[in-house]
Amino acid sequence: MSAILQLALDFVDLHRAVGVAERAVPAGVDWVEAGTPLIKSEGLDAVRELKRLFPAKTIVADMKIMDAGRIEVESAAKAGAGIIDVLGTATDATIAECIQAGKNYGAKIAVDLIAVADPVARARQVEALGADYIAVHVAIDEQMRGRDPFAILYEVSQAVHVPVGVAGGINSETAAAAVAHGAAYVIVGGAITKALNPEAATAEIRRALDEGVAIPTTLFKRGGEEEIRRVLSMVSVANLSDALHRGGVLEGLRPLFPGARLAGPALTVRTYPGDWAKPVEAIDLAQPGDVLVIDVGGVGPAIWGELATHSALQRGVNGVVIDGAIRDSGDIVKLGFPAFSRLVMPNAGEPKGFGEIGVPIRVGGLKVEPGDWILGDDDGVVVLPRKLAVEYANRAMDVLEKENRIREEIKEGRTLAQVTDLLRWEKKR
Repeated sequence: MSAILQLALDFVDLHRAVGVAERAVPAGVDWVEAGTPLIKSEGLDAVRELKRLFPAKTIVADMKIMDAGRIEVESAAKAGAGIIDVLGTATDATIAECIQAGKNYGAKIAVDLIAVADPVARARQVEALGADYIAVHVAIDEQMRGRDPFAILYEVSQAVHVPVGVAGGINSETAAAAVAHGAAYVIVGGAITKALNPEAATAEIRRALDEGVAIPTTLFKRGGEEEIRRVLSMVSVANLSDALHRGGVLEGLRPLFPGARLAGPALTVRTYPGDWAKPVEAIDLAQPGDVLVIDVGGVGPAIWGELATHSALQRGVNGVVIDGAIRDSGDIVKLGFPAFSRLVMPNAGEPKGFGEIGVPIRVGGLKVEPGDWILGDDDGVVVLPRKLAVEYANRAMDVLEKENRIREEIKEGRTLAQVTDLLRWEKKR
């Protein structure tokens, strides 16, 4: 028997959730979940509407109950939920109340192990209390740090007899692996709700579950350190800045030509106005794929030109970012070398050898350390601190995926204000 596919509608706007669900459900969804953000935003009317639209489907209310179990289960069940989630971190008393209320009102109770310190032990405990389902759940914020649920899923599924589900960034590439690790039901959110085509995305995941195959995808997956370069090659500077809470911008640094794009770890250089010795020496120290980031105090004369560019290309350097001046711009453009600077001017200085290589510097108003990741495109340059690189590269990908879905909804005939319900979400004073 194939695993159950549960669609998690983690929107804050009911009209968007419904729009995706109406396209995805016929393509192979078994259970339709009103996600926690949707319930918090729209209340249990979201559950009522999903039940009205999909009367033959099981509606899951992801209530994440922590207290007052009886009244929360009763209200969700009366709204049409067939399965209701309670958190495994809740007290035994709350979970027992949820289970009893579920029996009274004809709903099943799923216990979500998100943030549980010992998921195997807790799974055994809640099974003994009478839970109908147990869900192994890696939180979105943990997914962004490269964590997946599979090891814990296998341990929990071996420890209990009730059906075990899994949530945590599941996509067409990993759905079959989830089943192989013990999942009886697979909870999928973003890989469907952020897809350009929700029907096609659902059909692929349904096929992956039914046939036990991994269907490759470039989106909707989160990686570790080895994936940073791949992710940054796909996202824009704007995506990354959004992920960094609208930050990370090296102000005043612009690309030398339209379409210039660079991504790589920083090899930092500090030099003095007009002294091009250390920047040129740094080329010989750079590793293929590095980006040279040079602090010249934001002034001229130029410390980089055509000959330095040729040398950098020979070394496999991915680009240069200069808080100062560059020259020979026409030649550099012809070479297609990604160069970003504050100034362009014809005069160069002299190689005196002042400065340092591989030290913390300040560029465009921000600190840049060796090994920090640098991303540049037509909008400018953003620095991603090395210690945050895995998490915020993944978050940038999440921004890209969400924008892809919004763009498709605009193309379908709505305005941006309508898609995002802009007036509704304006801050009330």
